[in-house]
Amino acid sequence: MATIDVLNLSGDKVGKFTLADEIFGAVNEDLLWEAVKQFRAAQRAGTHATKNRKLVSGSGKKLWRQKGTGRARVGSIRSPLWRHGGTVHGPQPRSYEYDFPRKKLLGALRSALAAKLADGQLTVVESFELKEPKTKEFRNALDALKVDGTALVVEAAKVDNRNLELSSRNLEGVELVRGNEVHPYHLLRYQRAIFSQPALEKLQNSLVASLPKRQRQAASEEPAPKARKRRKAAEVA
Repeated sequence: MATIDVLNLSGDKVGKFTLADEIFGAVNEDLLWEAVKQFRAAQRAGTHATKNRKLVSGSGKKLWRQKGTGRARVGSIRSPLWRHGGTVHGPQPRSYEYDFPRKKLLGALRSALAAKLADGQLTVVESFELKEPKTKEFRNALDALKVDGTALVVEAAKVDNRNLELSSRNLEGVELVRGNEVHPYHLLRYQRAIFSQPALEKLQNSLVASLPKRQRQAASEEPAPKARKRRKAAEVA
């Protein structure tokens, strides 16, 4: 299993965190695209609207008699055929949200975490303990962690860190989310992902538990002796 350094808010290494291979292994780009598309569709307001002949202004009186004038028959000035008339089959308020399978969402989340690790944009800190709710103090902490772009800060769901909330909310390009609210869209939107160690540990355990039973067993089992010998022979060759 791979490991990643655990840092404090001063940027110093204080430990190691073991990453599960079944979570931080492969990246499925197609699944990531589907997850981001569904998330952005759900965020659409859908408040667009056009006026039909019932809503546009104008009298409903018949303009001239039906026959005998030599002109085309017409019933109302609000007809869609006329200028300033109503719109036919125009967009109306609606919701663009649609269901997304939970297994696919969890798979996309695993791929997003693996992509962040592969790009070297995943950071783990021991904790986000701030003495005071000051933006400047948290900005100095981000500078110590070498964060020079946008950042996603992830804190454990059950930790009530009011100082972190107040310190991070005024920083442009920085978003704070709970560990149980992380979406693949969040991880792909921001350049750096900064997890507290409890948040990443809880998220990793949840993702491992969501894997099929066979996949969990295959990951936990050690390779057979013959397989180890073949692997060692290949490395020597």
